[in-house]
Amino acid sequence: MTQEKMKKIYDIASNFQFEGNLMFAEPWGNGHINDTYLLTYEIGKMGYIRVILQKMNKKVFPRPVELMENIVNITVFLHKKIEERGGNPYRETLNVIPTKDRMPYYVDAEGEYWRSFVYITDATCYEVVEHAEDFYQSGLAFGHFQCLLADFPAEKLHETIENFHNTKVRMETFKKAVEEDLAGRACKVEKEIQFVLDREHEAGFFTDLIEKNELPIRVTHNDTKLNNIMIDNDSRQGICVIDLDTTMPGLAMYDFGDSIRFGASTGEEDEKDLNKVSCSMELFEVYTKGFIEGCEGKLTRRELELLPMGAKIMTYECGMRFLTDYLQNDVYFKTSREEHNLDRARTQFKLVYDMEQKWKQMHDIVKKYSE
Repeated sequence: MTQEKMKKIYDIASNFQFEGNLMFAEPWGNGHINDTYLLTYEIGKMGYIRVILQKMNKKVFPRPVELMENIVNITVFLHKKIEERGGNPYRETLNVIPTKDRMPYYVDAEGEYWRSFVYITDATCYEVVEHAEDFYQSGLAFGHFQCLLADFPAEKLHETIENFHNTKVRMETFKKAVEEDLAGRACKVEKEIQFVLDREHEAGFFTDLIEKNELPIRVTHNDTKLNNIMIDNDSRQGICVIDLDTTMPGLAMYDFGDSIRFGASTGEEDEKDLNKVSCSMELFEVYTKGFIEGCEGKLTRRELELLPMGAKIMTYECGMRFLTDYLQNDVYFKTSREEHNLDRARTQFKLVYDMEQKWKQMHDIVKKYSE
């Protein structure tokens, strides 16, 4: 970081209830949305402690006050639940560090919103599945998240991103992006555009069921990538679900599906060689086993039956979002090259196609662990 940037981080940090002397500050993580820093403080002769300091992205989350209200309510609820079960709430859920004014966020002179969390030590977030057991632990952790929050009143949560997993609305946004073609890129991706349009009839699958009141609305994380689970370095167990920005009312199938589309892929999310990309049935099975076990019987039979559809729709939706952003000149997701979002979209569409070829196998696996 530049000296100017470092000074700003130090100035921001001085507004939080941190203890000790700030020794180091460094950019942290690989998130697409927020700017995250790891701060190291010296506490006299007692050693060092570390905290996370994060600037929230107001373009993505235009109502940061409501977002932080969600996070505080959820983490306080989880803190109590974990304690009741004999767990360690300072390690098994996020803990918000308030400002000196006892607020869960700080607003700087430029109107930017900042927040801080206790840093969870001796645990790691993995970008890709290195061992099948890690993916099982991820499923167990996200299923456990569903279980712990099963009796939290979902209707009390704010919708931090309107229509986030409303695939029908995403479709309308996509078609508008194709029509407007702001970046002049539509002619380069006619095949990908057609792939989306060929499956338009499935875009409203879940929203139609919600409108008919056929599925329970739950507290859902809505961004259940492997790297949003902290895995203990010693026990290799998934201990904490992080990045709660998109936690809001939703469907259990959303959380299951997003994990599969990210973690069960044999290639990276932005892999250029699509021959390397497929949906691993081995990884699908280990995650399914973990997720269903973690839910501890909280899901209905209908929800369990629809888990494969959750995987397909969430993958399809994500690919559509990447392609939409590409058509709109990359205004949402962070990119490192000109066709980064296009590469991401193509991997998602390859996964959707592969799931369609393995549809019966996916259902058989879910049935195996549901009975």
